[in-house]
Amino acid sequence: MTPTRPYLVRAIYEWLNDNNQTPYLLVDASRAGVVVPTAYIKDERIVLNIAPGAVRDLFIRNDAVSFSARFGGVPMQVHAPMLAVLAIYSRENGQGMFFDEDESFTEEASAEQTDAPEPEPPKPAGGGGRPSLRVVK
Repeated sequence: MTPTRPYLVRAIYEWLNDNNQTPYLLVDASRAGVVVPTAYIKDERIVLNIAPGAVRDLFIRNDAVSFSARFGGVPMQVHAPMLAVLAIYSRENGQGMFFDEDESFTEEASAEQTDAPEPEPPKPAGGGGRPSLRVVK
């Protein structure tokens, strides 16, 4: 299966915009493949404003987030692999989603998972037969 992180980032981004919030992206700048303005990195992290008015050509793909923006008046193409994305949240109230920075997903890990045998579905309680519903008040 594909990782959930890119889908959640896209969903939270849309939700924040729908609610007139400013979406911020927290990125681990120490990860391989991250291209961000180094002057704004603090403790190997950078917070990026990805509101529609702050960036151009924003792409949130399954493998990375990329866009162009101006930093101190200097245009720059920003690129953050999806594993480097640690959070997407609202500047105004902090609501959003934070991700496990130790999470690792790769094509190899996905391939290993597909080679694993499918777990058996749970057996119905009561020895089998047709399932039944019970009204609980």
